[in-house]
Amino acid sequence: MGPRPTLDRDLILASTSPYRRALLERLGVPFRGVAPRVDEEALKAQGTDETPEALAARLALAKADSVRDAFPEATVVGSDQLVALDGDVLGKPGTADRAVDQLRRLSGRSHRLITAMAVLDRGRLVTHTDVTTLHMRPLTRAELARVVAADNPLDCAGGYKLEARGITLFERIDSADHTAIVGLPLIALTTILRDLGHEVP
Repeated sequence: MGPRPTLDRDLILASTSPYRRALLERLGVPFRGVAPRVDEEALKAQGTDETPEALAARLALAKADSVRDAFPEATVVGSDQLVALDGDVLGKPGTADRAVDQLRRLSGRSHRLITAMAVLDRGRLVTHTDVTTLHMRPLTRAELARVVAADNPLDCAGGYKLEARGITLFERIDSADHTAIVGLPLIALTTILRDLGHEVP
């Protein structure tokens, strides 16, 4: 089998998330970050009968699709992340009080962190969804408030940052790819980009 073909094609990350940008930088592939033109709350309201996995996948695709027309010859990556508990979807809390409230619901219980990814490449669509199960310690509101104050996880689904002090909230994490927890599953993305002809590593 001969060497894998390589190409000179733009890679676009349809996100302004500093977490996703830092993750993608680890692959050593040049890329541009472009803000997706998506009203996430409006899209969430449209799919009331969807599973959390289906909702995350739809949002990831919407983000990639929203910038595709501006970069028709590029490979565009969109991703979305949410927390699923008792049939409810927990997104970004936005405020410290809401972060603590979300964490109180998760305290002493297991929940799923769903990270969906959609990659568009000149008419081709490749999708991937990673599901991590996290088991949180029983914690008091004061303990949770201290972690929120330390990490300021207002833009993180579920209200925690595992890469910071939020790791202390958990007893166990069952994950196939820990980078998916931060927001972009690099193991799957590496495979997808290689299959599309990008040189990784």
